Amino acid sequence: MEALEKILAQLSDLVWGPLLLVLLCGTHVYLTVRLRGIQRYLWTGIRLSFQRAPEGEGDVSHFGALTTALAATIGTGNIVGVATAVAAGGPGAVFWLWLTGLFGIATKYAEAVLAIRYRIVTPQRQMAGGPMYVLERGMGQRWLGVTFAALTAVAAFGIGNMVQANSITTLIHETFAVSPWVTGPLLTLGTALVILGGIRSIARVCEMLVPFMAVFYTIGCVVLLVMHASTLPDTIALIVTSAFTGQAAVGGFVGAGMREAIRYGVARGLFSNESGLGSAPIVAAAAQTTTPVRQALVSATGTFWDTVVVCAVTGLVVVNSGDWTQGLNGAALTKSAFAHLPVVGPIVLTVGLFTFVFSTILGWSYYGEKAAEYLLGPGAIRPYRGLWVAAVMVGSVVSLPAVWSFADIANGLMAIPNLVSLLALTHVLVAETRRDLWEAKVL
Repeated sequence: MEALEKILAQLSDLVWGPLLLVLLCGTHVYLTVRLRGIQRYLWTGIRLSFQRAPEGEGDVSHFGALTTALAATIGTGNIVGVATAVAAGGPGAVFWLWLTGLFGIATKYAEAVLAIRYRIVTPQRQMAGGPMYVLERGMGQRWLGVTFAALTAVAAFGIGNMVQANSITTLIHETFAVSPWVTGPLLTLGTALVILGGIRSIARVCEMLVPFMAVFYTIGCVVLLVMHASTLPDTIALIVTSAFTGQAAVGGFVGAGMREAIRYGVARGLFSNESGLGSAPIVAAAAQTTTPVRQALVSATGTFWDTVVVCAVTGLVVVNSGDWTQGLNGAALTKSAFAHLPVVGPIVLTVGLFTFVFSTILGWSYYGEKAAEYLLGPGAIRPYRGLWVAAVMVGSVVSLPAVWSFADIANGLMAIPNLVSLLALTHVLVAETRRDLWEAKVL
């Protein structure tokens, strides 16, 4: 098992190496230019996202689709992942993480446009869409669609299920001495009650859960920052300067150059907001919308909330705490940073992580089942949901490093066919945007 874990870890490092990071970042910048800085319509997207009235064909509202996508996106990467980036790349990693999110808005918009443009209505009168349908119907490359769907169905069990469940049961055990055999069954039961009702049930829960968890966690971070406001200007200056110069060794921190700051900041940013991975457009395709552009603007706000807001405040808290200089990493670093807020801090962290994890499990269950449906037909949905619920329980009580690495590999490989479709169909993106945004302005 140790040998397998080592091989998978090496493969994960290879997949998430410079080539994929350059391809993802390059696509972000390229689409930003071709779409004339679609980020400038961010506030329009935020306004549209709060409209819950049905419009056009679809299964859920703009808001329901956005919160379900955010549920899957906002997870342990927003808390533990940011701390990992700081520990490995120094404070400057926070700057590159934030910048990645800013440019990633264009890619998230593009994914949603194509997902809705090429979605289908199933015999059960439900919407189905995502990169697999774009690759098949937009590019005529069904084999690439099958490849993407297979990778998604597999990656979902790792990144969206077992590793999420394990992270929260472990944290609760370490913080409050509650056995995983107590929290695991509760988490499993909650998951079953929601996902067995399908996308409408998932969206309904996410509409309530996501705003609460994001606001609750962000307020906790802001309180921490206000408590240590005197050092905040120096912290911001440190983040910006070390982004371009690197950070010398200090305390238990071994030091990191500009290259490490960029590498870990960009990698964690991409991993957190999932722009370019092709996951979020699967639920965007279920939205009730009159044009692809309207829902795409809403979907694009997901990257803003995930990275530009939630990851940014986490990064500020971690760096401002100064605990990164003690050689701490990952969850240990995050726990130490939140401990600066006595009594309340650990509660904010635990509640934040629990809600982030639970919502991620719900959102990714939909991604996985739609991939299974594409591969095997509607009959695969119920068995997939059953396996999903069982996997939550397994992940809650068993730590499986090999599962994390394998899911990491599949997650990274998902991006390749998805990015191919975005680049090959850029002319469709531009035409749709020109017709419904630049010229018609039907917003």
